[in-house]
Amino acid sequence: MRNYLDILAFAAHPDDVELACGGTIIKESRNNYKTGIVDLTSGQLGTRGNPELRIEESNAAAKVMGLEVRENLGLEDGYFKNDRPTMLKIIESIRKHKPSIVLCNAISDRHPDHGRAYNLVKEACFYSGLAKIDTNQEVHRPKQVFSYIQDHYLTPDFIVDITNVFEAKMEAISCYSSQFYSPLDKEPKTPISSKDFIDFLEARAREFGRNIGVKYGEGFKSHLPLNAKSILDLA
Repeated sequence: MRNYLDILAFAAHPDDVELACGGTIIKESRNNYKTGIVDLTSGQLGTRGNPELRIEESNAAAKVMGLEVRENLGLEDGYFKNDRPTMLKIIESIRKHKPSIVLCNAISDRHPDHGRAYNLVKEACFYSGLAKIDTNQEVHRPKQVFSYIQDHYLTPDFIVDITNVFEAKMEAISCYSSQFYSPLDKEPKTPISSKDFIDFLEARAREFGRNIGVKYGEGFKSHLPLNAKSILDLA
């Protein structure tokens, strides 16, 4: 039995992964790859809901997505820093799960936590391979680190076809009933709680999909050149 993950996605907040690359995670889970998510915070500063509810919602979404692992590092929403204790927590998580691929937040975005989380996780993926950082674990450096695209549009370096799992992606998103549109909810309104935001998610997926000739897609950025054994791999 394998004791490592094929794909480990990190997120500043519960629901970041579902919104931006949930389809990719679901697709590879259904292809029998081992997938997991590590949320850095429980979204303590969110206008709607509360941390306990966000954790419950993230666990429900994990079941929809077919995850092997979902963990929350308990960092402070809005205030986590790129410091030694935080870096060690992420390094320990990477060494524990030994992912081949790490997915992380957008390089820059509307929410300041997203870009900060990207830099933190990207650096941790490098430091995780250094033997002199002792966590009483075997060192491990992921083969690739990609960032998903969130609220702000970024030109993707590659796009994954999620047409066959788009409905499952939306089901995972709907697990976060405290955060997103419901005609009956009485919570304060936010930029992501409107019906327009749900429509935006579909439009973004359609835009990415159109770029590669399919119905729905999810885009990613790579901070390293992509490796192709043959140019025909890209056909």
